[in-house]
Amino acid sequence: TCSVDRLLILWKLKTQCSAYGFSGHAEAVTSVEFSPDGQVLASASQDHTVRLWIPCIHGESSVLKGHTASVRSVSFSHDGYSVVSASNDKLIKIWSVCYQRLLFTLFQHTGWVCCAKFSPDGRLIASCGEDKSIKIWDTRNKICINTFSDYEGFPTFVDFNPSGTCIASAGSNNTVKLWDIRMNKLLQHFKVHRAGVNCISFHPSGNYLITASSDGTLKILDLLGERLIYTLHGHKGPVLCVAFSKGGENFASGGVDAQVLLWKTNFDALDYEEVLKHNFRRTHIDDPPHLLDVYPRSSHFHDEKCKSVEVDPTFDVPDIQTPDPVIIDIRTSSYLNT
Repeated sequence: TCSVDRLLILWKLKTQCSAYGFSGHAEAVTSVEFSPDGQVLASASQDHTVRLWIPCIHGESSVLKGHTASVRSVSFSHDGYSVVSASNDKLIKIWSVCYQRLLFTLFQHTGWVCCAKFSPDGRLIASCGEDKSIKIWDTRNKICINTFSDYEGFPTFVDFNPSGTCIASAGSNNTVKLWDIRMNKLLQHFKVHRAGVNCISFHPSGNYLITASSDGTLKILDLLGERLIYTLHGHKGPVLCVAFSKGGENFASGGVDAQVLLWKTNFDALDYEEVLKHNFRRTHIDDPPHLLDVYPRSSHFHDEKCKSVEVDPTFDVPDIQTPDPVIIDIRTSSYLNT
């Protein structure tokens, strides 16, 4: 996890509660992500830098300098060889993890860039910014190949679905949108939150999407059923980030209340298997597989009357809050050893 307290904290979940705090950034840390193999951490900060860390007690890190303003997001390519960063300097930069140097810069946004993510196959990058646009970039030719505009507000977060055929965007105007990048069509439009949506995460199946909002809730959307299925309470204030675990059995959320909540998914096993079986042909029809039908569909507007099961852990589940762990402070040491 990362925070405005300038620390990265690495939590040991399977042992008696313990945590390691990595210090090195000079300002608030805005984004953190594990490499696909779990051997490296990348972080972004308001101190204009990206750092690569070896998550061990030695605290080794390497600083990647090149941005001239706050870095808003950082994300690994799926092979772990590259990192993409998005910044308030209106630039997107791609870095080599092995050589710890800048590979190239993408520039066409006219406002602060909020988020940038690699596609699963690494050929594309999706980015979004306060210029109210979502851009798709070709990493080979280093050019923008498509732009989606959101005139109702600006997109705050964007990510590819697991098959790489669609992108989902979260908006400052309380919306979540799903776009087909092959047909250049808006597939689905959910308006289920009462405040801006700050983060989204696809379930590994690609059939569910979880959202985190400034209205203090998390919501789980069934993309195939086109409906809101769960509303989750627990944070006291805006929820800033959310992410499914690699297998989809858990997800974690963080908020301005300085809490990290770890949730266990409770999709019914039988129903979930039936959903996967029923949609197997549609989701595995070719390479890359389609998430939904081949043909573009009209926009689906979901108003606030959408029914969902509401879950509040303070009332509905036993209190299993862990005691505050002793955080072992690890200061950054020498240059990262590759």
